[in-house]
Amino acid sequence: MDVLITLILVGILAGSVKGQNCGCAANLCCSFYGYCGTSNAFCGPGCQAGPCIINNISVPSIVTEKFFNGILNQAQQTNCPGKKNFYTRAAFLNALQSYAKFAKAGSDDDGKREIAAFFAHVTHETGSLCYIEENNVPASMNYCNPSFTQYPCNPSKRYYGRGPLQLSWNYNYGAAGKSIGFDGLNSPETVATNAVTSFKTALWFWMTNVHQSIGQGFGATIRIVNSMECDGGNPSTVQSRVQYYTQYCNEFGVATGTNLYC
Repeated sequence: MDVLITLILVGILAGSVKGQNCGCAANLCCSFYGYCGTSNAFCGPGCQAGPCIINNISVPSIVTEKFFNGILNQAQQTNCPGKKNFYTRAAFLNALQSYAKFAKAGSDDDGKREIAAFFAHVTHETGSLCYIEENNVPASMNYCNPSFTQYPCNPSKRYYGRGPLQLSWNYNYGAAGKSIGFDGLNSPETVATNAVTSFKTALWFWMTNVHQSIGQGFGATIRIVNSMECDGGNPSTVQSRVQYYTQYCNEFGVATGTNLYC
């Protein structure tokens, strides 16, 4: 997972724009980017306040035991630590309780697409819920970026990919730990030993960085999860993610939408 911390100001959106940083009138939605308006771009995914569109999706009714086990059964590897009672539907649903807005913004179809997108990335990142930790990480690679001084690295720890979305880098471990309630900087291995915490880090990353982009198409989510794959960086991995997303959308009976690639 490669994350670039970027501030995106969107000024041209469908619908009427009345202001910035919200303070909207009662009948207007405050978008993720702090603008007021009435269209799905304002009231759908990422809506902060006002008459936000909330769907009737029940995530547990979509992420059924059959669906979850179907992902596990796709794994072709002989040694799958994630399948040894770590990645379970119960652990996911337990973690989900802390993220009530997941897949709830926009229409029912928007919600289904968000679930499909989340699990498409999870499937790709973990080899169908097989891997808990990143494989073959060079000993010299500790994923520490010292410029994030608010998240100082522990020199004896390494912040390589762990969990359903392969949480990486000290700044993500530090921020996730602060939000969830574990010591991400001094005990990053918790993401690989506690299944509920592991799923919480994936949902934390998703709701913090990806959720607001669902309305922009699956390609936008790829750019957030791993921007280095985009613009010809790694077409095969992009195709893998799109393939899983399309598969899950088909299972949920919902169109994939446009802008599948990045």
